[in-house]
Amino acid sequence: MSRLLRKPVQKELAKGVTLVHNVTSENSTLEYVAFKMIDLVPGARYTETLEKQECCIVAVTGQINVSDQEVLFDRIGTRESVFEKKPTDSVYVSNDKTFEIEAVSQARVALCYSPSNKQLPTKLISAADNGVEHRGTGNNKRMVHNILPDSDPSANSLLVVEVFTESGNWSSYPPHKHDQDNLPEESFLEETYYHEMDPPQGFVFQRVYTDDRSIDETMTVENSDMVIVPVGYHPVGVPEGYTSYYLNVMAGPTRVWKFHNDPDHEWILKR
Repeated sequence: MSRLLRKPVQKELAKGVTLVHNVTSENSTLEYVAFKMIDLVPGARYTETLEKQECCIVAVTGQINVSDQEVLFDRIGTRESVFEKKPTDSVYVSNDKTFEIEAVSQARVALCYSPSNKQLPTKLISAADNGVEHRGTGNNKRMVHNILPDSDPSANSLLVVEVFTESGNWSSYPPHKHDQDNLPEESFLEETYYHEMDPPQGFVFQRVYTDDRSIDETMTVENSDMVIVPVGYHPVGVPEGYTSYYLNVMAGPTRVWKFHNDPDHEWILKR
């Protein structure tokens, strides 16, 4: 069984609240990144008290209200499907705060965590605040929604991004890694990938491997699966006929995204 591939758990947490994924330092090798995905029916509520963790709450689909007991952001969320390909709303909540999510409609919500000691203001990251990038050429094209990039000082550790990759294209490619705390050359950032496909019966391939091949897994990833990337290169290939979406969460000792391409494949960029 793969150490890195996670299937949805579908566990009821409370009335109308279903846990889809739960990645923690207790059930994975990750130290800096934790992740939950929850589904809520209309009117359902989910409450959590953060200790020494910060959280980015992403309205993946549907509409929600989010409160930290002091401020309320109501009816956030912009889409019924991620494949509408438009940015969505998120809320950043710092450590030692309690937040509540209430579903206005059927909603899927990502909770992205990292350790944090310095309390920062709660902040709405609106869809309009998402920087949209188009990266790559040839069969290496993808569209990126930057929710919490390293240029945004709203968080202490978290980096959060959405990526759309079209049929027959590759993403996180050429293979790159960020597993050395060696700035300015490379930063150490753990990462998680939450995947969806359109149509939903599709799949993608993701390989995670290190230079010494102490980790070398190639996984068939299906709709709503997750892949954990503690270290190593992590390219994604999308078969003909399907579109890929993934939500990335990254964090490490320094909040800088500085990656290193696999030298065996870097020539692809220089054609």
